[in-house]
Amino acid sequence: MRHAIPDRSIVTVMISLCIAACGPAPEPQEEVQGPTRADSVSMALQAFDATVFDTIVWESDAARAERGGLVFRISCAKCHGPNGRGDGDFVMQGDTLRPPSFLTPDWQFADAPMPLRRYIFSGNVAGMPYWGLVGLKYRDIDAVAHFIESPLRGIPGAAP
Repeated sequence: MRHAIPDRSIVTVMISLCIAACGPAPEPQEEVQGPTRADSVSMALQAFDATVFDTIVWESDAARAERGGLVFRISCAKCHGPNGRGDGDFVMQGDTLRPPSFLTPDWQFADAPMPLRRYIFSGNVAGMPYWGLVGLKYRDIDAVAHFIESPLRGIPGAAP
Protein backbone atom coordinates (compact mmCIF):
# COMPACT_ATOMS: atom_id res chain seq x y z
CA MET A 1 0.00 0.00 0.00
CA ARG A 2 1.38 3.39 -0.97
CA HIS A 3 0.89 6.55 1.10
CA ALA A 4 0.16 9.80 -0.67
CA ILE A 5 2.80 12.47 -0.30
CA PRO A 6 1.29 15.90 0.48
CA ASP A 7 1.66 18.65 -2.07
CA ARG A 8 4.67 20.91 -1.32
CA SER A 9 2.49 24.06 -1.28
CA ILE A 10 0.35 22.59 1.52
CA VAL A 11 3.44 21.67 3.53
CA THR A 12 4.88 25.15 3.00
CA VAL A 13 1.66 26.84 4.19
CA MET A 14 1.47 24.62 7.28
CA ILE A 15 5.07 25.37 8.23
CA SER A 16 4.47 29.09 7.73
CA LEU A 17 1.42 28.95 10.00
CA CYS A 18 3.36 27.14 12.71
CA ILE A 19 6.17 29.70 12.56
CA ALA A 20 3.69 32.59 12.68
CA ALA A 21 1.96 31.06 15.70
CA CYS A 22 5.25 30.94 17.58
CA GLY A 23 6.05 34.59 16.86
CA PRO A 24 5.81 37.46 19.33
CA ALA A 25 2.49 38.17 21.02
CA PRO A 26 0.39 40.84 19.35
CA GLU A 27 0.33 44.30 20.88
CA PRO A 28 -2.52 44.74 23.34
CA GLN A 29 -5.35 46.70 21.80
CA GLU A 30 -7.49 49.30 23.47
CA GLU A 31 -10.41 47.67 25.27
CA VAL A 32 -13.68 48.48 23.59
CA GLN A 33 -16.46 49.32 26.03
CA GLY A 34 -20.03 48.43 25.22
CA PRO A 35 -22.86 50.85 25.78
CA THR A 36 -23.46 51.76 29.40
CA ARG A 37 -26.78 52.03 31.18
CA ALA A 38 -26.46 55.82 30.99
CA ASP A 39 -26.03 55.54 27.20
CA SER A 40 -29.23 53.50 26.96
CA VAL A 41 -31.20 55.92 29.15
CA SER A 42 -29.94 58.79 26.98
CA MET A 43 -30.99 56.92 23.82
CA ALA A 44 -34.44 56.33 25.32
CA LEU A 45 -34.84 60.01 26.24
CA GLN A 46 -33.95 60.96 22.68
CA ALA A 47 -36.36 58.38 21.23
CA PHE A 48 -39.32 59.43 23.43
CA ASP A 49 -42.13 61.09 21.47
CA ALA A 50 -44.84 62.63 23.64
CA THR A 51 -47.09 63.24 20.63
CA VAL A 52 -47.68 59.49 20.23
CA PHE A 53 -49.86 59.53 23.36
CA ASP A 54 -52.26 61.91 21.58
CA THR A 55 -52.99 59.17 19.04
CA ILE A 56 -53.80 56.39 21.52
CA VAL A 57 -57.51 55.62 21.77
CA TRP A 58 -59.08 53.33 24.36
CA GLU A 59 -62.56 51.86 24.18
CA SER A 60 -63.03 52.85 27.84
CA ASP A 61 -61.12 53.92 30.94
CA ALA A 62 -61.91 50.47 32.36
CA ALA A 63 -60.16 48.76 29.41
CA ARG A 64 -57.20 51.10 29.80
CA ALA A 65 -56.99 50.40 33.55
CA GLU A 66 -57.34 46.65 33.01
CA ARG A 67 -54.47 46.62 30.49
CA GLY A 68 -52.43 48.86 32.80
CA GLY A 69 -52.98 46.51 35.72
CA LEU A 70 -51.74 43.58 33.66
CA VAL A 71 -48.64 45.49 32.53
CA PHE A 72 -48.04 46.59 36.13
CA ARG A 73 -48.21 43.03 37.48
CA ILE A 74 -45.87 41.71 34.76
CA SER A 75 -43.36 44.55 34.46
CA CYS A 76 -43.54 46.75 37.56
CA ALA A 77 -44.65 44.84 40.65
CA LYS A 78 -41.38 42.93 41.08
CA CYS A 79 -39.68 46.21 42.06
CA HIS A 80 -42.54 48.50 43.07
CA GLY A 81 -44.51 45.83 44.96
CA PRO A 82 -48.00 44.52 44.23
CA ASN A 83 -49.64 47.68 45.62
CA GLY A 84 -47.12 50.27 44.39
CA ARG A 85 -45.59 50.92 47.81
CA GLY A 86 -41.99 50.42 46.62
CA ASP A 87 -41.66 47.18 48.54
CA GLY A 88 -41.02 44.66 45.78
CA ASP A 89 -37.62 43.69 47.24
CA PHE A 90 -36.10 43.07 43.79
CA VAL A 91 -32.34 42.45 43.98
CA MET A 92 -30.09 43.94 41.30
CA GLN A 93 -26.32 43.42 41.37
CA GLY A 94 -26.51 42.31 44.99
CA ASP A 95 -28.56 45.29 46.22
CA THR A 96 -32.26 45.33 47.03
CA LEU A 97 -33.92 48.10 45.07
CA ARG A 98 -36.02 50.55 47.06
CA PRO A 99 -38.10 52.54 44.58
CA PRO A 100 -40.39 55.24 45.98
CA SER A 101 -43.99 54.49 46.84
CA PHE A 102 -46.55 55.62 44.27
CA LEU A 103 -49.01 56.18 47.10
CA THR A 104 -47.33 59.02 48.99
CA PRO A 105 -48.86 62.47 48.47
CA ASP A 106 -45.46 63.95 47.58
CA TRP A 107 -44.57 61.31 44.95
CA GLN A 108 -42.70 63.16 42.18
CA PHE A 109 -45.17 62.23 39.43
CA ALA A 110 -48.36 62.69 41.45
CA ASP A 111 -49.59 65.49 39.20
CA ALA A 112 -47.36 64.98 36.16
CA PRO A 113 -48.92 62.63 33.58
CA MET A 114 -46.49 63.22 30.70
CA PRO A 115 -43.30 63.21 32.82
CA LEU A 116 -44.49 59.88 34.28
CA ARG A 117 -44.85 58.43 30.78
CA ARG A 118 -41.42 59.76 29.79
CA TYR A 119 -39.91 58.24 32.94
CA ILE A 120 -41.48 54.84 32.29
CA PHE A 121 -40.23 54.99 28.68
CA SER A 122 -36.65 56.08 29.49
CA GLY A 123 -35.95 54.68 32.97
CA ASN A 124 -32.90 55.79 34.96
CA VAL A 125 -29.32 54.76 35.67
CA ALA A 126 -30.21 53.52 39.17
CA GLY A 127 -32.13 50.49 37.91
CA MET A 128 -35.47 51.60 36.47
CA PRO A 129 -35.67 49.80 33.10
CA TYR A 130 -35.86 51.90 29.95
CA TRP A 131 -39.10 50.20 29.01
CA GLY A 132 -39.53 52.08 25.76
CA LEU A 133 -36.40 50.43 24.39
CA VAL A 134 -36.87 46.96 25.88
CA GLY A 135 -40.37 45.83 25.28
CA LEU A 136 -43.24 48.12 26.21
CA LYS A 137 -45.10 49.82 23.41
CA TYR A 138 -46.43 53.35 23.85
CA ARG A 139 -49.92 51.90 24.35
CA ASP A 140 -48.71 49.76 27.28
CA ILE A 141 -46.82 52.70 28.78
CA ASP A 142 -49.98 54.81 28.56
CA ALA A 143 -52.02 52.03 30.16
CA VAL A 144 -49.66 51.40 33.06
CA ALA A 145 -49.22 55.13 33.72
CA HIS A 146 -53.01 55.48 33.79
CA PHE A 147 -53.25 52.48 36.13
CA ILE A 148 -50.70 54.04 38.50
CA GLU A 149 -52.48 57.41 38.41
CA SER A 150 -55.88 55.81 38.89
CA PRO A 151 -56.99 53.31 40.18
CA LEU A 152 -53.74 52.58 42.10
CA ARG A 153 -53.19 56.08 43.48
CA GLY A 154 -56.92 56.83 43.47
CA ILE A 155 -57.60 54.06 45.98
CA PRO A 156 -54.69 53.93 48.50
CA GLY A 157 -53.75 50.37 49.36
CA ALA A 158 -55.89 48.84 46.62
CA ALA A 159 -54.42 45.74 45.05
CA PRO A 160 -53.92 45.87 41.30
